[in-house]
Amino acid sequence: MQVNAEEQTPVYELRIYTTHPGKMPNLLARFKNHTCKLFERHGMVNVGYWVPADKKDSNKLYYMLKHESRAAAEASWKAFGADPEWIKVSTESEAKGKIVAGVESTFLTSTEFSALK
Repeated sequence: MQVNAEEQTPVYELRIYTTHPGKMPNLLARFKNHTCKLFERHGMVNVGYWVPADKKDSNKLYYMLKHESRAAAEASWKAFGADPEWIKVSTESEAKGKIVAGVESTFLTSTEFSALK
């Protein structure tokens, strides 16, 4: 069986979460205490997490994950979404209302001159 080289190329995933008003502390706590560990459990590498320096975007969390391939990313997200611990954490953390209003996701591949490969 031939494997397409593109399918085996590491990819980065840039995700942007927009929170409902006043919910950024809840989102950051959930990531710090649970989500990051669960990502690792499911084969995703935590590259970095950022919040905007500009006040106008203070309800956004930017983060980047590394995956072994695009197919691995899909499998990891599927397993993450079905993880009983994630389901419990998500349900409990949103008992007083939804935290995330929107999610953007972009998959990226490294250029030949990138420090991150």
